[in-house]
Amino acid sequence: MDQIYRRFSTDHVRNLLRGYTEGLLERPAIEETPGINKSRFFALLRAYGNDPEVFTIAYQRPTPRKLPAAWEEEIKRALLEEKALIENQDLPISSYNYSAIRDRLQKKGIRVCVPTIISRAKALGCLLEFGGLALRLVNQGQAEYCPLPPGTG
Repeated sequence: MDQIYRRFSTDHVRNLLRGYTEGLLERPAIEETPGINKSRFFALLRAYGNDPEVFTIAYQRPTPRKLPAAWEEEIKRALLEEKALIENQDLPISSYNYSAIRDRLQKKGIRVCVPTIISRAKALGCLLEFGGLALRLVNQGQAEYCPLPPGTG
């Protein structure tokens, strides 16, 4: 079933909710028209009740699809810093800690997930190889070596 914003206009849903609040329409009839369930109906009613004039059913993505260029640069800088630490033989650091990179970025207001950081690390060559094998975590944090796909790392 399509999303409600694809099947109905905001004005149509607004009129249905107005009819319910004025006592002209019953809830089951309103739920049938757009094909929504009870909890979705009350979520829409709450949003409508907050401010009927501003109410909308238009889809709004909570986060942008593409990271801003400044964030990309900051991720790159953080990965290259980590790479320099790993390559420094005087330090006992032997692997990347992508979660720590994520935490440092979050302190700067940059919210990205670890898989995003790892994909950028692969593109930058910040992935450790062990004779054509890469270390990956499987089931409950157990580590195993796996062959790298051609053209990665």
